[in-house]
Amino acid sequence: MTAAAAGAGAARTPLRLSLLLGVLGVVYGDIGTSPLYAFKASLEHFSRRGFDPFEVLGILSLIFWSLVLIVTVKYVLLVMRADNRGEGGILALMALAQRLARGPRARAGLALVGVIGACLFFGDGVITPAISVLSAVEGLEIAAPPLKDFVLPIAIAVIAVLFAVQYRGTGSVGRVFGPVMALWFAAIGVLGLIEIAQHPHVLLALSPSYAIRLLARYQWLAFTTLGSVVLAVTGAEALYADMGHFGRRPIRLTWLAFVLPCLALNYFGQGALVINDPTAIANPFFLVGPPWLRLPMVVLATAATVIASQALISGAFSVARQCMQLGFLPRMTVRHTSATEEGQIYVPQINAALVVGVLLLVLAFKSSDNLAAAYGIAVTGTFLCTCMLAVEVFRRQFQWSPWASYGVFGCFFAIDFVFFAANMLKVPEGGYVPLVLGVALMALMTSWKRGRDLLLARWRLDSLPLASFLARLPQSRTVRVPGMAIFLTSTPDYVPAALLHNLKHNKVLHEKVLFVTVNNLDVPEVAPEERASVTELAPGIHRVTIRYGFMESPNIPRDLAALRTEGVAFDPMQASYFVGRETLVAATVPKLPLWRLWLFLVMARNAVAATEFFRIPADRVVELGVRVAI
Repeated sequence: MTAAAAGAGAARTPLRLSLLLGVLGVVYGDIGTSPLYAFKASLEHFSRRGFDPFEVLGILSLIFWSLVLIVTVKYVLLVMRADNRGEGGILALMALAQRLARGPRARAGLALVGVIGACLFFGDGVITPAISVLSAVEGLEIAAPPLKDFVLPIAIAVIAVLFAVQYRGTGSVGRVFGPVMALWFAAIGVLGLIEIAQHPHVLLALSPSYAIRLLARYQWLAFTTLGSVVLAVTGAEALYADMGHFGRRPIRLTWLAFVLPCLALNYFGQGALVINDPTAIANPFFLVGPPWLRLPMVVLATAATVIASQALISGAFSVARQCMQLGFLPRMTVRHTSATEEGQIYVPQINAALVVGVLLLVLAFKSSDNLAAAYGIAVTGTFLCTCMLAVEVFRRQFQWSPWASYGVFGCFFAIDFVFFAANMLKVPEGGYVPLVLGVALMALMTSWKRGRDLLLARWRLDSLPLASFLARLPQSRTVRVPGMAIFLTSTPDYVPAALLHNLKHNKVLHEKVLFVTVNNLDVPEVAPEERASVTELAPGIHRVTIRYGFMESPNIPRDLAALRTEGVAFDPMQASYFVGRETLVAATVPKLPLWRLWLFLVMARNAVAATEFFRIPADRVVELGVRVAI
């Protein structure tokens, strides 16, 4: 089934309870745990000099209307319309915008925007588990004060276990994600409603006038507060990114009918509590509700933050695979943790990098309050990238006029930019973390992309055109031997270097020869009937093109076996795969700056072998060394 069919099918599927629970468990973990720290971090800007009820109402109004404008209007109602054959997310949107763009320069610019968004997503992936787990475990300081000194060790232990079990996959754990998150949202909504019932005047903050008046009265202080208010909308990108799993209709319904009301009730409940008892600013989330419920809420909050972290970790694995397929990262090990679900994967290198980054952040910042300073820049940066890509998609695909597309998304860009600018003030306090991560990842991705492009150009320059080789073949005295030789090549119009080396050293050519080229398309998945195409070039010699989407993992032996219906008698026990083992060295006049060249060479030497990445049996591989200077 293609992604488009999957997305359409999800839209037509009856809204079963299990489907809605699945949405709750996968999509809303990040934004659903924001009440743990967002309101407290926002109000603390005013608590340093004492705050009054008007300021509390102003902050509640800012949070509520941020949820309405950014999450509901921008993402749920608008951006989710722009699916790439059923898939969503920053890279899917980038691929869609590139396909619709006119001109190579526009496509290159859109690719850069998409890569920046992906880099910021990875930065978010390091910070989210750290701040979420820490903020949940810190509830012990309220529920059980004697355990205060154990908060940091417990948080580290939870994070370590979370990453240690990633190799087992999320299938078995995922069955309980939905019910746990449903209980979480119901609990925080009910607790907020109880507090609101005692102080209903807090509902005055539903009026945007309180947000406007707060901004007008305090100006600079209110502007700095926006850097914390944006914590309430972290995870908005997940609604769009997970659209391919469930379809837009279940995500929209659960947000509008359940998640948004529960979040709003809890935020307003925290506000009502703080207005009535200003000392509750110490931890308003856990002080809402009766004392006997605090310890169970700590346990439930920890479970919810683990789920939020799990969803983001799985998303990081998926984004890394997309980057590999789109040519922005070197090949890495991709292990499938489910026999039936293509999307359930485990990338050991990404998992190791994430756990090191998360633990370093926890040890360096030690509390969720300190980490809040590092949170927000990555999120708001991704918001900006989404706006820029959405303008192109809504103009070209939905035929919006320039005034409409630039007007609507220009307004959202302005809102997102104000949040981004407010978060930039956090750079000295920890906001440098996502920026450093983003710049480092940008350097890696762009260096790899540029290096691969130069390598491909060098191969074309040094290779023999395939047409010339085939024309000379009948007159040559090349000995044909039994069996099938498969040559992997990224340049289908040229003779693979491995074949030339084989002829040079072994002086033979197999009776059956396949030149296999893998094309990575800017679509999520490729339909089975479009997977491969075969062209006979000469007797016993065929060109095979195999296509994969950016959400798929290649499997060449499986797809070659499917070519029997095309007249290619593929026998896996008789096939030998000839691949070139490139030794990359610096050219006399390097085409890359020395620092980029160094990065590219390091990544190339540590990349997973093509045979492993394409799932080629190791005992059927013949490697021939090739020295390439770039």
